Amino acid sequence: MRIGIPREKHREEKRVSLVPAGVDALIKAGHTVFIETNAGVDSHFSDEEYRNIGANIVYSPEEVYQRAEMVVKIAPLTEDEVDLLQEEQIIFSFLHLAVGKKNVIEKLLKKKITALAYELIEKDDQLPILQSMSEIAGQLAVQQGEKYLSSDYPNSRGILLGGIGGVAPAAVVVLGAGVVGFNAARAAYARGAHVIVLDKDMRRLRRINTDISKNITTVAANPFTIARGVKFADLFIGAIQIKAEKVPHLVSDAMVKTMKKGAVIVDLSIDQGGCIETSRPTTISDPVYIMHNVIHYCVPNMPSLACRTASYGLTNASLEYVIEISDNGLSNSLLGDGGLAKGVCTYNGYCTNESIAEVFNLEYRRLHIFSTN
Repeated sequence: MRIGIPREKHREEKRVSLVPAGVDALIKAGHTVFIETNAGVDSHFSDEEYRNIGANIVYSPEEVYQRAEMVVKIAPLTEDEVDLLQEEQIIFSFLHLAVGKKNVIEKLLKKKITALAYELIEKDDQLPILQSMSEIAGQLAVQQGEKYLSSDYPNSRGILLGGIGGVAPAAVVVLGAGVVGFNAARAAYARGAHVIVLDKDMRRLRRINTDISKNITTVAANPFTIARGVKFADLFIGAIQIKAEKVPHLVSDAMVKTMKKGAVIVDLSIDQGGCIETSRPTTISDPVYIMHNVIHYCVPNMPSLACRTASYGLTNASLEYVIEISDNGLSNSLLGDGGLAKGVCTYNGYCTNESIAEVFNLEYRRLHIFSTN
């Protein structure tokens, strides 16, 4: 199969979808890889590294899309990138179509694109590709929150996250105890913060206490406890994820108004619309804004801050699927792996994800695949 790797153009995205080791595995399996020049440069992978293992360096995104049967990328598709896709091509990426623009999915349907979303692929009741980025985002949320708590940024509370002898540490409140929230809680606890985690799922809360520490306060999430947590927090981390859907605003504008002056919000749900009413997407170069005297950090592609680690992590998680499709063909791969099939959002001109179809009032059809053997 011919695999294309374009250079990411979306919102200061510095990751690359496949590191040289992943490309090497594809080439040794007999496949052809076209990679746009400098696609890996921001993650410190040179064109020469890719060329030395047999990849074909091309010099425009148009050439990548025109020559590839499957395009492997990272960031959600822009309208310009959708226009570059070829009829009946496979696109493998984070897509987040439910919070995207309707004309993007309409173009995917018109071109009969098979759109595979990293964030929807399942394995052993987990989301393996999304999990790799969630682990990074959870840790970075604490790092960035600490930065703005103790910086000279306007309104900063001037608080050291872990405190010192005789001075209390910062209160870090994490809403959501999934992969993102777990890693945020672990990172904050390791830094010496007073950590409180809220979630509706008691099993997740028990895991926080058994796998990290009993000293982390776990609380059943409901409107009352969330409101109390928001008011108490020096650093509030929104870590809600709902598969294939826009997340609800669990923290209202009125709740944010009760927060301490100079408190920090990090909304890790922003790529799904944000779980905090006052959140709006920001960028790596302009990551924060102040509303109601509260510092908001809402960068959708936060793992790009650790772009090299993230590129390795993404390759580790996604490569088996790229190889499976390349070796066995799309149809046979989807038939043989139900978890991979759950990642298909559009196929043969139809929306095959019910949640996305409902959001955009599109015809929904269950995925029907026939073997090519």
